[in-house]
Amino acid sequence: MSRELLLLVDALAHEKNVSKEVVFSALEAALASATKKHLHEDADVRVEIDREHGTYRAWRRWLVLPDAEVKNDEREMGLIDARELKPDIKPGDYYEEEIPVVELGRIGAQTAKQIILQKIRDAEREQMLKEFLERDDRLVTGVIKRMERGNAFVEIGRLEALLPREEMIPREVLRVGDRVRAVVKRIDRQGRGPQIILSRSSPEFVVALFELEVPEIEEGIIEIKGCARDPGLRSKIAVHSHDPRLDPVGACVGMKGTRVMAVRQEIAMEHIDIIVWSPDPAQFVIAALQPAEVVSIVVDEEKHAMDVVVDDANLAIAIGRGGQNVKLASELTGWTINLMSESESLERKEAERQALRQFFMEKLDVDDDLADLLIDEGFTTLEEVAYVPIAEMLEIEGLDEEIVQALRERARNALLTDAIAEEEAIEKLEPELLALEGMDRQIAVKLAKSGIVTRDDLGELATDELVEITGIDADRAASLISQARAHWFE
Repeated sequence: MSRELLLLVDALAHEKNVSKEVVFSALEAALASATKKHLHEDADVRVEIDREHGTYRAWRRWLVLPDAEVKNDEREMGLIDARELKPDIKPGDYYEEEIPVVELGRIGAQTAKQIILQKIRDAEREQMLKEFLERDDRLVTGVIKRMERGNAFVEIGRLEALLPREEMIPREVLRVGDRVRAVVKRIDRQGRGPQIILSRSSPEFVVALFELEVPEIEEGIIEIKGCARDPGLRSKIAVHSHDPRLDPVGACVGMKGTRVMAVRQEIAMEHIDIIVWSPDPAQFVIAALQPAEVVSIVVDEEKHAMDVVVDDANLAIAIGRGGQNVKLASELTGWTINLMSESESLERKEAERQALRQFFMEKLDVDDDLADLLIDEGFTTLEEVAYVPIAEMLEIEGLDEEIVQALRERARNALLTDAIAEEEAIEKLEPELLALEGMDRQIAVKLAKSGIVTRDDLGELATDELVEITGIDADRAASLISQARAHWFE
């Protein structure tokens, strides 16, 4: 039997083009399965074949666990019992007991054959997948072999890939026998075996198509900096030329639009906006909002957001149908874009001015004329009033040294009063609340002023409530709330 087994391994390895080790492993699994049928369905059996002589031995084994964790006596053993058999054994080790090797019999041999063939098929598929991945083909072409529940199974050479329904372009109709292009999205190693997952709806597909159609991209002269997509409707790509003499947009469009049209035909005539990438975030956002024209833009680095003003006639174009244009521009640039018309911008500025005027009148005990004068000169905080050099303030028409000194003193007193109030507010907070990751003094003060002084108080808030109170982004708010609730489940 031992010589026959070695000959069988050689024959299978040669026939199926897999390593001998794969065949040996398959045989061991098959023999273990057949041996287990003579013991118990939950038994754990290990078989080891001597690679040189073809003989094999079998062991039944139990996983050693603390006694309280043992749930299945057929494959687990408590630590106390295990140490009576092997004193130095530890939890997590296996206790093994050699058992007689059983003859396979007709049914066992059939089961063994099925296991061996399945293992070899898996190994063949893994080898083909490895060769495919080594080629680094991002964009692939294949033939649809079958459709199941809206999903397409695509034959790519000797491999079969899956194009899920949700990765198809909306409203496109694919049929068995159609040749399709798609981009490799990922390798799914769950289920029966590794599966190539394709996509036609992802931004990467548009990028890969342009790489195919535009030689300058493959040569590295032009670089695609980003792509945002609403599949089947519109895409925006940002391009940059490393050669200042070459127009990146013109190169991607091609002579008489041939290159961009080739891409559009592959994606159901989806509209494509090609824009020039800029290292200046504001210029990049302005370009990304095309075809709308921007009147003004204000960048908020802290919130990673921009307030973009367009004229009233351009607002609908900037927003796009269903908010599509501004949404894609935001995805492409990575910035939150707050669009508004000129009239909305004026209303907002006036509201902000009134709030600042009221703030100065209250904190500095001045009339509205003096408050307006400070605003017109660019003052927005008490710190600026308190610490801007006296010489600069004396240059302001309407301010003399006496008024400047009075303003500076009132500003400093107001800052000191606010600091004391903040310190008193923070002292009321639970230490565990202050220790949360992501908590800072500014947030803590706002929480205290809203009567939120313990982790339980914070844990009872909804994310949008915390965002409204503190002005932080939703992700940070959700993290703080999650941490505050953690002790509830301990």
